[in-house]
Amino acid sequence: MLRLKYEQIADQLARDIRGGRLPRGARLPGEHVLASRFEVSRNTIRQALAELGSRGLIATHSGKGSFVTFDDRPLDDRIGWTRALAEQGVHTTVEVIRLELVTDRAMADRFGVEDDEFVALDRVRSIVDGPPISFECTRVAATGPMRELTESGLDGSLYDVLRAEGLVPEQGEEWVELGQITEVEAAVLGRSPGERFLRARRLCRDRHGVFVEHTESLLDPDRFRLHLKFGGVE
Repeated sequence: MLRLKYEQIADQLARDIRGGRLPRGARLPGEHVLASRFEVSRNTIRQALAELGSRGLIATHSGKGSFVTFDDRPLDDRIGWTRALAEQGVHTTVEVIRLELVTDRAMADRFGVEDDEFVALDRVRSIVDGPPISFECTRVAATGPMRELTESGLDGSLYDVLRAEGLVPEQGEEWVELGQITEVEAAVLGRSPGERFLRARRLCRDRHGVFVEHTESLLDPDRFRLHLKFGGVE
């Protein structure tokens, strides 16, 4: 099968990383250098870097933006929190408490999705042999094989399933606020009603602006932080 140019570049860089020519954790050459090396545009290089990020081989950080940390360790949540936490030496278990089809016209209109059916996936994440640290409620469009998740179940990372369908989160928005948890949420988390948790809402789209997922999470504020970065005056 013919590989697109950015995929060919990503394949070559992946071989460089795996072969030790580009050590893991080292900074990659800049976009200008890579564009010159491969004789392509910077936009093609950005696509190649995004592809490497989706494979979990690199973590890209812009001069501005925000990312979540766990015990002050940064998490690359584009590769899924299970893998991101594991890469930081934090091993978790995940309990799926809801996996079903739901109809939500208001959500479809809000996110520009034609079909109003979504796969609802609610999960509780806990430290291995420890307490719950998050409660995550995710909605993805119920299109194609994604609908089959409600019957086959989720075995592994949701992000891996999304990527297999060509749905790679590359852009979006996130809102975070501190609030009190309800009785229902407290029961799920094994906490007391009224305790304060970080309440995060994350909307992800692919590079073309197509809806990928929406997740509302409750995060233990003793463990999670939101880290902001900003650049200098341009």
